[in-house]
Amino acid sequence: MSDQLATLIPLVHAGATWFMTGLIWFVQIVHYPLMGAVQADAFPAYEVAHQRRTTWVVGPVMLIEASCAVLLFWLPHGEFTGTTLRWVGLALLSIIWVSTSVMQVPLHAKLAIRFDNAVWRRLLASNWLRTFAWSDRGIVALLLLK
Repeated sequence: MSDQLATLIPLVHAGATWFMTGLIWFVQIVHYPLMGAVQADAFPAYEVAHQRRTTWVVGPVMLIEASCAVLLFWLPHGEFTGTTLRWVGLALLSIIWVSTSVMQVPLHAKLAIRFDNAVWRRLLASNWLRTFAWSDRGIVALLLLK
């Protein structure tokens, strides 16, 4: 792999990870709590629009982040710490993707049918897992830049 790619991949990885870290904190602190203020009769349309728009923002960045996380393993990394950090980052990314697919996506699907306070609260609570996992990934991504 060229030296340019060896420099570029960790930078793109860190950029995508920190984009998602900032976004997930915004979602957790601002966006998801404000969902409770949407009128129940308007909520299904709101939720469908939320899902469609969010996918266009997070989908490409999540794919870039995941691709870079895998590509990092092809970069030179002789020392133990670099190898360990790459595995930790990949494990955290796996937690994020599994959480998204088995927890958050199904909860959003239920909310697209009708607003349910208990479902919304589960969404708020379960999203902390992704929030902390992305925050930890951000630290790992920075450490991998050294």
